[in-house]
Formats: sequence, C-alpha cells, structure tokens
Amino acid sequence: MKRIPGARAVRERESDIQRAIRDYLRLMGWFVWHNLQSLGSYRGLADLTAVKDGTVLFIEVKTSRGRLTQHQERFKDHLTRAGGHYVVARSIDDVEEAIKQLEEAER
Repeated sequence: MKRIPGARAVRERESDIQRAIRDYLRLMGWFVWHNLQSLGSYRGLADLTAVKDGTVLFIEVKTSRGRLTQHQERFKDHLTRAGGHYVVARSIDDVEEAIKQLEEAER
C-alpha cells in the first residue's frame, strides 16, 4: 500500500461506530440509549441498549481490533443465561444481522 506524503492514517474510533449504530437504530424505530459506566453500574455493562416492540438488545461496540474485557464477557454470559439478547458490533451490519436473527427466532 502506497502512503501519500503528508496524509494522516484514518483511525477507527469506537465512538464513531457507536454513533452510526445509534443513529441507524433510531431511524429504524428503536428506542436507544448509551449506558454510562459509573459507580454502582454493573461492571461490563454494554455500551448501548435498544428496545423495540418488547425486544431488548444490548450492544457492545468494538473496533475491528477491539476485544471484550473480562467484565464484559461476564456481563454477556449473565445476560444471555437470563434470556437476554447481546451482540458485539463492529459495524451497523453486525446489528442488522443480530436483529434479523432475533426476528427469525420469534417466528
């Protein structure tokens, strides 16, 4: 790959992916909010929560190289064992696929 002199590498940012996912879901009619990790929060809580027609989806946003922490893995495991829906999303495509699978499971 040839590098252009003076050009900066574009760095993938989790916040940009998160914003795109949030905006997409809102356009599709989902009620979406960002979860802030703070004192008293469940450690590893997913970045976003989305709700539509009684379906609740927890979304952990990662860059293409990002990995779940031990606390995030634990949250995912506890949530899914309790019957919750969870997706690690690196793009809008990951969220679309998770929603498609949820819809197919409800049929």
